[in-house]
Amino acid sequence: MPSRRPPIAGRYTAEELALAARNRGMPLEALRDELTPAGLHYLLVHFDIPAVDEAAWRLQVTGLVKKPQAFDLNQLRRLPARTLRVTMECAGNGRGQLSPRYPSVPWLEEGVSTADWTGVRLSELLERARLREDVKEIVFHGADRGIDAGVEHRFARSLAPEQALRDEVLVAYAMNGAPLPPQHGAPLRLIVPRWYGMASVKWLRVIEAIDRPFDGLQQARSYHFRRSAADKGEPCTLMRVNSAMAPPGIPDFYTRKRVVEAGAIEIAGRAWSGHAPIASVELAVDGNWQQATLEHAHPAHAWRGWRATWQATAGEHELACRATDEAGHTQPLEPPWDLSGFGNNGVHRVKVTVRP
Repeated sequence: MPSRRPPIAGRYTAEELALAARNRGMPLEALRDELTPAGLHYLLVHFDIPAVDEAAWRLQVTGLVKKPQAFDLNQLRRLPARTLRVTMECAGNGRGQLSPRYPSVPWLEEGVSTADWTGVRLSELLERARLREDVKEIVFHGADRGIDAGVEHRFARSLAPEQALRDEVLVAYAMNGAPLPPQHGAPLRLIVPRWYGMASVKWLRVIEAIDRPFDGLQQARSYHFRRSAADKGEPCTLMRVNSAMAPPGIPDFYTRKRVVEAGAIEIAGRAWSGHAPIASVELAVDGNWQQATLEHAHPAHAWRGWRATWQATAGEHELACRATDEAGHTQPLEPPWDLSGFGNNGVHRVKVTVRP
């Protein structure tokens, strides 16, 4: 079995920078808006964006089913449609803040976004295919192919039947009211609300019912929380409670440090959790925490807006925000250690210079 890439200290490598150039984060100023435009939505493409012939595209539902199915795009669009506003976060969001860090896409806080996804309920497709009683997992095969950890494969992930049959899981063909862009999985992708983004398989071609745990690399080996290389780990599933703020004022081009004028400054941001609704958000100025005000109306699977007023005084300051969900999970003050840099939900911190 190929060895895992060890964590490293020091400057980013040429490989990491090449990954960063093709996998981009959402500009944090987009946190001002509940809906992220498709062109600003964070993006992670493991291999290449595959060539697509929509006229010939078929979604197969196969394996341990009583009535195998093959849907073309027109057939799927004629089925009852559903639109959900869903916050999606990369499991590696925040990886670049850890040291030593895992060499991969060097996310800071930008690997999160929210979009409206339109498609057909996955449960309807599975009901038409009629799952057999001995099905243990549902595997979702994408069209993108490449090599990871020395293993050549198509990207694929699985869900247990009870997870796949949840009413909110979609096979989506539209994003923010327009056809899926190529980089976001056109013509079809899975949408699994509340889970980290790796579960929402793009360029979806085959849905396969199997009678055993799926042992594909992206399921059985990748996307696990691990403290050490010897740790078998726990699978990444639901998003941990997290929050981020839209940086106030104006930025310095190179350092991205913020500059504002003294006085009352409104700080706004978003908070989200895959485990439970957001219960509260706090804002800290130089370590002194105060309660923020939550926006009341928000979709069930999307982030929740919050606001706070800061009476800014001249000097150098640090802002931080942290969220708590209704299950009692609160963001830690420091990034939690993970070998692969997954699940970092340490508080978002922003350095600000206040001018008199």
